[in-house]
Amino acid sequence: MRKLEQLNFDNTFARLPKTFHSRINPTPLARPYLVSFNVNAAELIDLSVAESAREEFAQCFIGNSLLSGSEPLAMLYAGHQFGHFVSQLGDGRAILLGEIKNSAGEYWDVQLKGAGPTPYSRNGDGRAVLRSGIREYLCSEAMHGLGIPTTRALCIVGSDEEVYRETVESAAVVTRIAQSCVRFGSFEVFYHRGQYEQISQLADYVIARHFPHLEHEPEKYPLFFQQVLVRTAHLMAQWQAVGFSHGVMNTDNMSILGLTFDYGPFGFMETYNPGYICNHSDHGGRYAYSEQPQVGLWNLSALAQALTPLVPIAKAEELLDSYSDIYSEHYVKLMGQKLGLNYAGLEDFVLISPLLKMMQASQLDFTNLFRQLSQFNSAPGEKNSMLRDQFIDRAEFDEWAAAYRLRLQAESSKDDERKASMNKVNPKYILRNYLAQTAISKAEKERDFSEVDRLLALLACPFDEQAEMQAYAASAPDWARHIEVSCSS
Repeated sequence: MRKLEQLNFDNTFARLPKTFHSRINPTPLARPYLVSFNVNAAELIDLSVAESAREEFAQCFIGNSLLSGSEPLAMLYAGHQFGHFVSQLGDGRAILLGEIKNSAGEYWDVQLKGAGPTPYSRNGDGRAVLRSGIREYLCSEAMHGLGIPTTRALCIVGSDEEVYRETVESAAVVTRIAQSCVRFGSFEVFYHRGQYEQISQLADYVIARHFPHLEHEPEKYPLFFQQVLVRTAHLMAQWQAVGFSHGVMNTDNMSILGLTFDYGPFGFMETYNPGYICNHSDHGGRYAYSEQPQVGLWNLSALAQALTPLVPIAKAEELLDSYSDIYSEHYVKLMGQKLGLNYAGLEDFVLISPLLKMMQASQLDFTNLFRQLSQFNSAPGEKNSMLRDQFIDRAEFDEWAAAYRLRLQAESSKDDERKASMNKVNPKYILRNYLAQTAISKAEKERDFSEVDRLLALLACPFDEQAEMQAYAASAPDWARHIEVSCSS
């Protein structure tokens, strides 16, 4: 493992022409202190755990000191925000230090979020606050624990300097680690400027770094778009299968690698509700839970338009037409696994859809109900009262249970084996809003960060029972049922 001075920095993005970025150093913050350090993320860049105890650590990861070899910059992009195109966005409060090559030969972008204003800040202060920092830090690691592609978070470093949002809050910087920070909007900005050469340069850069097997293919650009489309379709299916809502699915928040990217007003759905809106600012419900798969396609269409100088329109349309099938097949596969099926096809929607409708009618907790389903007894005549009594319409449950039992029998399912497999895909723990809020309140009021670390450890193993943490699986208490988050969160 390496010390801070031994991190192997590079910055290939900095070697792209100046039109792609702006060189900018982080703006210092006074009296930095470490809020939390993520050992698992540190392993990605071969960073020794002991380094987090050094005074220099907080200085480096709040942006006061630059690590050797880093070349700080803010990336340029545009994007469709709530369906409306904004011609220039860019990193308004994030600064890419560079890339670190680990011992396995992998490159990881290291980015400071909240490191001060950049040329793209649009009159903003470029800062993040402790509240939003804790939410991103915990959720990115929660998603990783669930097996969902995501950016990672190395640490949170705080400062007593004041930041003005709805109220006065304290500043914080989250260090984000990702295989790439390139977004759909990174291509859109050049398309709408008519700078087609830059589109080609960026596509070649991304292909060389992340899809090298396509470099010498005669149809490398259509194949590249196909890779992005498949990854995005699969990501949407994964979000839906765990009840995750992103909240701000603008094209500038869509990763070219199909990562969950830019955590703001996200939310894990508790009571099953397809119309769940996690973002208080989303007045029209554009990014409601049920809309996410279709928004994924809409965003891919915007990317396809930006790639038309490289990908023929007819080919782009053909690929876009394949999205729904790719999404549906992956979604039903994941939902089949949640039901303990050895295999699942589109015909299994007749089992999945009625269950979801019953859950909605009975206002059942999405995560907890699927976890409890592993205890379903498939023996003939078994009532499964523990499950049955949660539903308002018991007769409807009995009808569904009979169909489920037949489906399990069709593949000679064994209850003990099925339970084990279901508990590997149905989490016991998710980052419920009230859990995050409890950690935030302790951090803000008492400078007590123990709950942040406790949740970080819990969410790294969301499928394990963790007997001493059972209370963390409970649905939101009454005081927390109406927690609202917005884009400032």
